[in-house]
Amino acid sequence: MTTPSFDMEAVLQALREGKDGILTPLIKALTEAAMKAELDQHLSSDDQPNGKNGPSDLPPAFNPIGS
Repeated sequence: MTTPSFDMEAVLQALREGKDGILTPLIKALTEAAMKAELDQHLSSDDQPNGKNGPSDLPPAFNPIGS
């Protein structure tokens, strides 16, 4: 009696293949849900404004080069 062989790598490759793979729509849905949640969290936060671009308390006529 022979024992049937099971090739896990072949099964995983078949699941991942192209647009017809079973995992493709699941990965797409998971990625979209994660991105939506991250964007919702980012837009709802009341963090400080971006300070990487310099201070925002300068007068509008400020000229760093001089007149």
